[in-house]
Amino acid sequence: MNLTLFVWRQKGPEDTGRLERYEAGDISTGMSFLEMLDVVNDKLIKNGEEPIAFDHDCREGICGTCSQVINGVPHGPEGKTTVCQLHMRNFSDGDTIYIEPLKSKAFPVISDLIVDRSALDRIIQAGGYISVHTGGVPDANTILVAKHDADTAMDAAECIGCGACVAACPNGSAMLFLAARVSHLAMLPQGRVEAKRRVRSMISAMSKEGFGNCSNHYECHAVCPKGIKLSFIAKLNREFIKAFGYVAEKDSAARPADVSIAD
Repeated sequence: MNLTLFVWRQKGPEDTGRLERYEAGDISTGMSFLEMLDVVNDKLIKNGEEPIAFDHDCREGICGTCSQVINGVPHGPEGKTTVCQLHMRNFSDGDTIYIEPLKSKAFPVISDLIVDRSALDRIIQAGGYISVHTGGVPDANTILVAKHDADTAMDAAECIGCGACVAACPNGSAMLFLAARVSHLAMLPQGRVEAKRRVRSMISAMSKEGFGNCSNHYECHAVCPKGIKLSFIAKLNREFIKAFGYVAEKDSAARPADVSIAD
């Protein structure tokens, strides 16, 4: 099939950027979206033109680096699908496709469709881990975990940190990402020891990175390629209250001014 592409081209953070038109011909419906871009880039290179810069790594829906906004939707029209898993059979011959990078104040454009998502990494560095003395590796059943808790923790751990939730949110909020990270560890006994310190540090880091607040638009869940549940935001709010609630009662000034809870 033959397609018309309007692709965002931007040399760097200081460039204003613009949409440029390209023709993608003889595209197989069995190709993935990234393979289609590979074909377009091959043609550009043969013509001596600058290829379209885009991120990818595993191409198996695991790493989250392939994030793009396709026809206004992060990761494209298919639910629970990353760009690398999106196939061209979801489009029709003659379609016009608009391809843009993730749009967020916290994600500056590096080049074309590549953005700097290191803000999410810094949130993780602030507290998305546990501190333990490993010693010898214990048997798997040494610390018993209820099945419901284990299953819920694994559901939260599915988050691949792609940033689609941020791009879809009218406020540019990273609340679903943070909620998944906090909930994953909060559901497990290994993570409960540092739970209060973790939620304080990670929420403060999120605020400093320039992400907006959650106001319950639910766009984040709609575009999440892993279907992270909104209930994890409720879990984050409960962890927030446990970490900061008693401080507010005793001394409201003790709570950092840049820390806020979702509406």
